Amino acid sequence: MLKKGIVLYVAVFAFHSLYAQHALKPFPQHTSYTAGSIIPSHMSRQNLDNSVRDFYREWKSRYVKQVAGKNQSYIWFERPGNKQCVSEGQGYGMIIVVLMAGADPAAKAVYDALFRYYRAHPAKSGQHLMSWAQDIKGNNLDHSSATDGDMDIAYSLLLADKQWGSQGAINYLKEAKVLIADIMRYEINRQTFTILLSNEVEADSKDYFDTRSSDFMPSHFKAFKVATGDARWDKVIAGTYRLFARMQQQYSPDAGLLPDFIQQVNHHPRPAKAMYLETKYDGYYNYNACRVPWRIAADYLLYGDTRAKTITTKINRWIRSTTNDNPDNISAGYTLSGNDLPARYFEALSFIAPFAVAATTGAQNQQWLNHTWDYLLHFKLKDYDYYDNSIKMLNMIILSGNYWKG
Repeated sequence: MLKKGIVLYVAVFAFHSLYAQHALKPFPQHTSYTAGSIIPSHMSRQNLDNSVRDFYREWKSRYVKQVAGKNQSYIWFERPGNKQCVSEGQGYGMIIVVLMAGADPAAKAVYDALFRYYRAHPAKSGQHLMSWAQDIKGNNLDHSSATDGDMDIAYSLLLADKQWGSQGAINYLKEAKVLIADIMRYEINRQTFTILLSNEVEADSKDYFDTRSSDFMPSHFKAFKVATGDARWDKVIAGTYRLFARMQQQYSPDAGLLPDFIQQVNHHPRPAKAMYLETKYDGYYNYNACRVPWRIAADYLLYGDTRAKTITTKINRWIRSTTNDNPDNISAGYTLSGNDLPARYFEALSFIAPFAVAATTGAQNQQWLNHTWDYLLHFKLKDYDYYDNSIKMLNMIILSGNYWKG
């Protein structure tokens, strides 16, 4: 016969286990974005939600992979080569899964498995940062981090705390705080409070005063400050907004575009030179910077930051003009003056979806947004890789009005 105290303990434990499993903010949330923001208006909220659910099922089936013999999962990199997973994709997946809880009854179990994979692959400096890539056998390719992946993982943990609470086997809030502390220590330039490319960039590195534009996630940083009380995140936000305004004014006054990489942020900020880190287009609006409109617009939608609206208004005006309000004319890359990059006249979801998110910041973009939503949906998952499809998935959640603060 169980004693009264043991019975009470079992009951309390069962209650907390049930509570931890229950989605407190189940999809769809129908978030109230900043007044004046818009979502697609030519169909019902139910139809928008159903489109998100349908694509999520496809996305999850294709990209969430379990490690053989372990209770761990990763987001499949998919591209040709030796990579199994990259931290950027792990971050996308963790945010997507936690936001889809409710629509996906297995979301918590999936999220926890993704978390365990992240923790099983730490970077060398900053034990809570994730090694940027693993090979097909699951071994870290090296021990450096990728800043954007760590930031998305940290934000997903804040979302997980609000979705399920932190009383279960994983203390999401505690894990978020230690990860955010490592991001500040190893991935933020604490002279200029700009964002470093990885944990391997140190004060004596030649690229210490360089940054990747798509790593600026101001709505994430506001959540980081709230969670940790670290006011230095205000400096990162203010300094990078000033940098972006300066770059738009000096290098892209008509289009308002940002380059993939920016060099010498401490003295004379300029677009990166060709082959700075990845391609000859490192100083153009290419496959990194294509995420900027989404990252900036999210700050306006959730927090109403007028600096975000200023940046996206210029981009919206230009992209609608250069495409004649036809999303089929969106190219996969541009010069900062707004000209198409050579041989980039093809559809790339990683460019299309963020332009759609940018459109949500102004009512004058309603028809453009409606058309771009329809255009985005007609592409088949099988025709694109993990990067395009994951950005599409996450952006569809935002566009349908189901994104919320971590």
